[in-house]
This record gives sequence, structure tokens and C-alpha cells, in this order.
Amino acid sequence: MILRELFYIDASTRHVANDMRYNPTRDQGALKKSDTRKVRLSLQQINELRKGSEAHILEQETELAFINKMYAKPPVAPAA
Repeated sequence: MILRELFYIDASTRHVANDMRYNPTRDQGALKKSDTRKVRLSLQQINELRKGSEAHILEQETELAFINKMYAKPPVAPAA
């Protein structure tokens, strides 16, 4: 997992925010060796995973648009 997937810096305020990403207050901790049962995900947990995935895809699309704009060919100047 990439660190920037856990922390999101809001462009307008320049502060760290959780934008549809990991919520540390809901973390139930790591499994122990004695935990032998398979973990079942609730619908709420699946929804949080989906939102995080959508946020990651949206972030990749905006970065790709920025990179395309940054490395685009400069417009041709009219001949004088």
C-alpha cells in the first residue's frame, strides 16, 4: 500500500484530510495466531473498500490529466 493512499492533502486548504479513504477509528486491529475463523466482511466494510477504490481511481485520472497537460506539445506559433 502506498502512503498517499492513507493520507489525502486537500488542494484548497493544504491540510491532511480523509477523503473517502482509510478511517483509523474503525480499525479493529490485527488478527492473532489463535484466530482461526475466516473473517467475514460486512456490507459497510465492503462499501468503504469500494469508496476507497473509487477515490484511488479518481486520483489516478486527475494525475494522468495533469501529466498529459504538462507534457503536451506546445502550440505552434503563427508565422509572422
